[in-house]
Amino acid sequence: MDIKQLKFLIALDQTRHFGKAAELCHVTQPTLSTRISGLEEELELQLVKRGHRFEGFTEAGERILAWAKTLLAAHDGLQAEAANCRGQLVGNLRLGMVPLASFDPMTLLKPLAERYPELRFELSSLSSEQILDDLQRNHLDLGLCYLDQADPAHFEVLQLSDTTMELLFDSRYFQFAPGELSWSEVSTVPLGMLSKTMHFRQSIVAMLRSQGLEIQPVMESDSTLFLMQAVKAGICCAVMPQHIGMENLNADLDMRPIAGAATESPLGLMMRRSEPRSALAQKCFEQAQVLFSRPPSND
Repeated sequence: MDIKQLKFLIALDQTRHFGKAAELCHVTQPTLSTRISGLEEELELQLVKRGHRFEGFTEAGERILAWAKTLLAAHDGLQAEAANCRGQLVGNLRLGMVPLASFDPMTLLKPLAERYPELRFELSSLSSEQILDDLQRNHLDLGLCYLDQADPAHFEVLQLSDTTMELLFDSRYFQFAPGELSWSEVSTVPLGMLSKTMHFRQSIVAMLRSQGLEIQPVMESDSTLFLMQAVKAGICCAVMPQHIGMENLNADLDMRPIAGAATESPLGLMMRRSEPRSALAQKCFEQAQVLFSRPPSND
């Protein structure tokens, strides 16, 4: 067994296609298939369901795949640790972030890229629950998510600002007077919303219910892009975070603040406390602390 076999297996999981997995790994398809078959023979297990095309992983394959991801993450962490001992910071920073948060991840990634030009970034859009789980499994280095479910015993936390909300709309289809909107006004317009499992959606529903209001969204999606497309098409409006500049993406888009609208929990950057923890994660977390820590109060 070697690292390349594990990389081939993970690439197959990412692409769900033998040819695309081979292309991703810069090898021929026969080479990839042969190496995965060799791994199956060594483990004495069938990992992949085969037909005319890739048909998924067996139950054993899913379990081995989880270990493969853990081992590959440990391998990458070892390489990053060795580079750190040489005074370098190289590797792939795996960052998970909740969608629709009033924090621009580029304010973190750009300074890191400028300071460490050999660093690479992998940014994933996930729910808070997925981020916490992936941090625990060492599938992510850092996570940007809501803090209501984060246990300080397991994670180091850098608290960021609260996420406040505005209503995004296309002025060709909807018109609102200047100034703040009430939740009562927001509840009367067709809304597109994130999926029910997302914290941002749950915060909106909680605020509406606190005022005795209920809504039935005309569209639900786990994709911010799809919500934006629906707003531009005039299908709906959408509650979005303030200060992320979505209204600047198109001349017809506009936003109105919503009175008293904020998520139930603040956003934070998190890193797991338990070892193994890569030097890459530690260095980037330390840089974030320098960039975003609030100055001490004089009180």
